[in-house]
Amino acid sequence: MSPLLSVDGLGVVFPGAGRAPDVHAVRDVSFTLDRGECLAIVGESGSGKSVTARSLVGLAGDRARVSARTLEFDGGDLTGLGERGWRRIRGGRIGLVLQDALVSLDPLRTVGAEIAEALLAHRDLPRAAVREEVLRLLDRAGVPEPEVRAGQYPHQLSGGLRQRALIASALAGDPDLLIADEPTTALDVTVQARVLDLLEKLKDEGTALLLISHDLAVVSRLADRVAVMYGGLLVEEGPTREVLDEPRHPYTRALAAAVPSAAARGTRLAPLRHAGEAASADGCPYAARCARADALCRSTAPPPAPLRCHHPESGPVLRVVGPAVSRGEAGERLLTVEHVAKAYGGRPAVKDASLTLDRGEALGIVGESGSGKTTLARIVLGLIAPDSGTVTFAGEPWSGLPERRRRPLRRRIQTIVQDPLGSFDPRHDTGTLLGEALALAGVPRAARSARAADLLDRVGLPATLVRRRPAELSGGQRQRVAIARALASEPELLVCDEPVSALDVSVQAQILDLLTALRADLSLALLFISHDLGVIQHISDRVAVMKDAEIVETEETGRLLVAPAHPYSRDLFAAVPSLAADPA
Repeated sequence: MSPLLSVDGLGVVFPGAGRAPDVHAVRDVSFTLDRGECLAIVGESGSGKSVTARSLVGLAGDRARVSARTLEFDGGDLTGLGERGWRRIRGGRIGLVLQDALVSLDPLRTVGAEIAEALLAHRDLPRAAVREEVLRLLDRAGVPEPEVRAGQYPHQLSGGLRQRALIASALAGDPDLLIADEPTTALDVTVQARVLDLLEKLKDEGTALLLISHDLAVVSRLADRVAVMYGGLLVEEGPTREVLDEPRHPYTRALAAAVPSAAARGTRLAPLRHAGEAASADGCPYAARCARADALCRSTAPPPAPLRCHHPESGPVLRVVGPAVSRGEAGERLLTVEHVAKAYGGRPAVKDASLTLDRGEALGIVGESGSGKTTLARIVLGLIAPDSGTVTFAGEPWSGLPERRRRPLRRRIQTIVQDPLGSFDPRHDTGTLLGEALALAGVPRAARSARAADLLDRVGLPATLVRRRPAELSGGQRQRVAIARALASEPELLVCDEPVSALDVSVQAQILDLLTALRADLSLALLFISHDLGVIQHISDRVAVMKDAEIVETEETGRLLVAPAHPYSRDLFAAVPSLAADPA
């Protein structure tokens, strides 16, 4: 039987601006997909995954030049479709689920109205039957109380409910193929598990799935086959277990090795180039090995456009400039939070929370969305005052200090947030952003340029980036600048609130390696918040589990993984998708 989707020789080119060369985003990509099968496309940001997926529904972009030897869906040729033809396919025969449901759903319409529009556009239903079908689709997508949720707006739903409502909308046309582009990124582990259950059920019912993801554990659970993209090329493809357990391409091996876990504690995640091995002229650190040993790699010839390379040169991940600042002995108590509580409008955000943190220690905080993690972090930072309880820092009162007395001490506690692009002034270049932090730290104006260069060097960035604005940096570079800015005041504690959740696995690995090295070299303590339990297991010495505004369990990481005491902790860790094969 012919495959549902056949792609042969797909290429997507974006014209360069001005005299800039064209960007070859996708180059000679070929694959097939059958009904009831899931093919996952994995790779780092910029590898061409999303452009490939969007090309299959005519959404590559107005300026994109899309070509293919074969592009067929259910026996029909897609290469010559105009916009009218794409509209018949898109949303009807092929559904599309994007990562950010809050952006994808219309904020001015209820969820029910959104799904009803898709039904009227792609199904021949009498209007009297639309309401009933909307409720059926919401129920099928696992949305509880569909009668209530249908009348709500996207901002009134949690992240998981929004994502399932978006899936319900994509299912309105009863598609044969569902394209899911990073459908679980930024969702906490329990909500992610529910979305994966839904996608798995759709596959079992015969829907073909094209999954775009950088989360190899999610891929391991859901996909039948995996295609690996790098620099616009499909460098490896095969059955999921074969690709993940015995990867043939060096990039696939590096990608699998970059996944954080308890087993990876104490080891480097980001790959280093082999000693004495030079990069190719296009900057790809894998080209030499591919040319020598791997017939699957098609990048041995010079590519039409440079490959983006996030991987560092051989050597340490960073060079510490000057001696580490001595602030006390490792193991000395640095932070004490005792019986802290905070409520908004009578609803508790944090209830009777207590924790401790020693110098040089990393404490992870996990829990689902709304459990109180970020509120607790803001109390520790002194950004909000607790209703009751106390915070003590370095043996001195912290939570009860007037702001005029706390302000000079803020340099000792710094934060790294999830989205540095939203926290940086877009008008300022990197040098200015670092200069502001150095000024607040009391560094003389004459010494700031040299100190900024030292900070960039410390986080593994070249000093030439001082003239670039945030929008001109990659996600990994922006997060490194955020870390450099936090280090400007030589803090004793870094509060990290989801600092790697928006990064792909290879860039995430570099940031985790960097934080680990900084912690060792500078005796930094880390309060690390994440919904990714693999990240928490990799970087934390102890873990505090939060549920419904309470800390329900705090334990050493190794012990918590083996024998969690609280039922919620057991459920949380049981919901984590694993990269390893199912023993059953």
